[in-house]
Amino acid sequence: GHGVVPSTVCSVEEVLDVGYVLAGEKATSTFKVQNTSPLPLLYSIQLDSVTLDRDQQRIPPFISSSLQRTEIVGTQNYSGLSAFSIFPTEGEIAAGKSQEFTVTFSPDHESLYYSNRLKVVLFGRKTAHVIQLKGAARDHLMFVEGGIPLDVPVESLAVMLPVSSREALKRESKEPVKSILLVLDYTEGESSPVPARTELTVGAIQTARFASKKNVEFGFDSLALLQKKGFTLQPGKGTVERGQVKRIGVSWVPPADLDVRDPLLVTALLTLKGDIKESYRVLLMAKAVPA
Repeated sequence: GHGVVPSTVCSVEEVLDVGYVLAGEKATSTFKVQNTSPLPLLYSIQLDSVTLDRDQQRIPPFISSSLQRTEIVGTQNYSGLSAFSIFPTEGEIAAGKSQEFTVTFSPDHESLYYSNRLKVVLFGRKTAHVIQLKGAARDHLMFVEGGIPLDVPVESLAVMLPVSSREALKRESKEPVKSILLVLDYTEGESSPVPARTELTVGAIQTARFASKKNVEFGFDSLALLQKKGFTLQPGKGTVERGQVKRIGVSWVPPADLDVRDPLLVTALLTLKGDIKESYRVLLMAKAVPA
């Protein structure tokens, strides 16, 4: 007889990010697994969320020593079920053929940290591929990505206020709801100085729920003050169409009269207008580092 090693090729490597959807709506994405061996392969799909109860007995990452966000099983739906589902979940791939899988993301509440891990298992025991599933859900049209989020990626178990009460508190408060930290390191001492650069992304979710609303508008305040401190934000304002994103380039060159021995911290307010008006406090931390 001849021993044959089962071999497959997957169209997705490591991470499948479904992106942003409105809470209560669905988004789908697909990937393919090709059987490159000369024999049919029996497969099954497994999700790590089945071990969520055991994982919740561990120390939460935000009080451990690690600051990296490497949660395999992140936010789940309030029902306790995963926000991700896969079809088909088992079957056979003939020699030389491919099987397409559909990943459906169905979040039931707002969170930026939906995640799960998918495994393609052959013959019930050999793990052929491992894919990290990621997705985010919002209650509103717009979203902002980039920098270092200054929040906790694990949901509280506390009882939440009713939506009407939360909205009333937001209207009464003049403070931004969320904060983002941008760190820019400028290399000093070079003959041809290069500005320190980073970026933010403003996006608008494709949906028919807010059919009467126009595109998402965004803008920064105090651009003149930021320029005096050496910061350039381009574009400083604009619009984003549904289903699209716009990248905002942020650069910094230390002014001639600035003492670069100490880090510089400047706050800018980013305002978005979509189905609601929403503000983000953007903390710009810049420092000069030796070449």
